[in-house]
Amino acid sequence: MDEAGEKLPVTLMPNQFVILKADQSARKTQLGRFDGKKIVPLSFHKKKPYGVSPRNVGQKFLQEALMADAEGAPLVIVKGMAGTAKTFYTLAVGLHAMLEQEKPAYRRILISRPNAQFDDDIGFLPGDESEKIAPLLRPVVDNLELLVDQNEKERFADERSLSGKVEELFDRGIVDAQALNFIRGRSISKTYLVIDEAQNLTPKQAKGIITRAGMGTKIILLGDPQQIDHPLLDERTNGLSYAAEKMKGSPLCWQVTMSAEECERSALAMDAVKRM
Repeated sequence: MDEAGEKLPVTLMPNQFVILKADQSARKTQLGRFDGKKIVPLSFHKKKPYGVSPRNVGQKFLQEALMADAEGAPLVIVKGMAGTAKTFYTLAVGLHAMLEQEKPAYRRILISRPNAQFDDDIGFLPGDESEKIAPLLRPVVDNLELLVDQNEKERFADERSLSGKVEELFDRGIVDAQALNFIRGRSISKTYLVIDEAQNLTPKQAKGIITRAGMGTKIILLGDPQQIDHPLLDERTNGLSYAAEKMKGSPLCWQVTMSAEECERSALAMDAVKRM
């Protein structure tokens, strides 16, 4: 409504998520998504992928985008600061699609994290590919540890067993990790492809990844445009922001932006996000 109380028309883009509030009470709300013609209710809000439940509105929208199949939502772009559970939730839905459905939705979960110096020099590093990229994937492994053993009191009682559970996911080919150089230039089919820290992609890299999506592949770009390590990129020119802007309005792209209030790490982490 405008200042005079007159109702104004609302222009929505395909796949835009909305919060509907009742005229009589701001406390009565409904969540929905604009499908290009009308606002439809969320389809997966009651699901608990891999035992994980959404804790806030942003995570409910995130769950909706991630759980939609690759045909309807082949590209998901998620922006948000650290602690909003972007990577955690993305992996939870991926494991659900691979392990909890009668027929796996994808061949594998493929994970990559761009790194400005590492991407160019990987060929000169010692060891095989998995050994080369292992240091970059520690945050991913941390999240997998939380998912494979959700008993917070007992999780770290046996570190060897916990590590073994995560290694099994890689050994069985359920989860795979590759350097960005090995992903570009390939056609990737029926894969749940996660690009973590995508704000460190260049626009060319982002385009190269998205345009290589084969049939049945779902691409998820995760990142915080305000936390960039690449010396030649900024908040607007990075690959995550570029992809979000260029794909805005596409019926094949679903976008979610997590707010600072949706930080789920700790009271200290949330306070620091607001102050620093």
